[in-house]
Amino acid sequence: MTDDHQLARELADLAGERLLAVRAELHEAGIEGRELKDAGDIASQEVLADALRERVPDDAVLSEEATDDHERLSSQRVWIIDPLDGTREFSEVPRDDWAVHVALWQDGELVAGAVALPARGVTYGTDASGRAGIPARPDGDPPLRLAVSRSRPPAFAEELGRTMGATTVPMGSAGVKAMSVVDGSSDAYVHAGGQYEWDSAAPVAVAAAYGLHTSRVDGSPLVYNKENPWSPDLVVCRPEVAESLLAALATMDLG
Repeated sequence: MTDDHQLARELADLAGERLLAVRAELHEAGIEGRELKDAGDIASQEVLADALRERVPDDAVLSEEATDDHERLSSQRVWIIDPLDGTREFSEVPRDDWAVHVALWQDGELVAGAVALPARGVTYGTDASGRAGIPARPDGDPPLRLAVSRSRPPAFAEELGRTMGATTVPMGSAGVKAMSVVDGSSDAYVHAGGQYEWDSAAPVAVAAAYGLHTSRVDGSPLVYNKENPWSPDLVVCRPEVAESLLAALATMDLG
């Protein structure tokens, strides 16, 4: 019997395969921009919704691409999904910094999740499949590397860089930025402009499974399956830099 960790990975991979096929087919036909973004959102949502109905019909779902009927608020198990995180990057062939997010919330906690990066052929999950520790930082105390949006870098990133002697690493979707801390290509991802639960649930579940620090910018726990699924801020970082990073953030106006 497939457990929840395996199921999250299987669902993310299934949606990723569909997204790659849709992207290739429509790009070859000359379809791009908004039409390509919408096609990806719709196709991935259909795959995930159908699979969840078949595999876990009694579970509730919170998705970016579906109406929130709030039945999830009385459910013990809620799948929080973003069928296509990084639609801009998905539509800009051949960019690979977009993702599929699948997470399971149960009784107040994120208990399973997967983040697929289909164009890179890799999926990170809370299962044990292929999971190893995060890579060590290079020797010599190099500058902290902050993952930031390539199109909308936060205003505080420059100040944080000066305060901590950090450099910024621009990239696409929230899932890609969080997974860059997992794969060692950055040391921290800080978001303070607000985002929805589906933007961060799966990345946070996976990051925590790899031993990373996850919290709000004030260090308090992240909470999911709220009536209003809006989340103000987020920190995902290597555990050894969490204390200094949170201390620096506490001195800044992140509004």
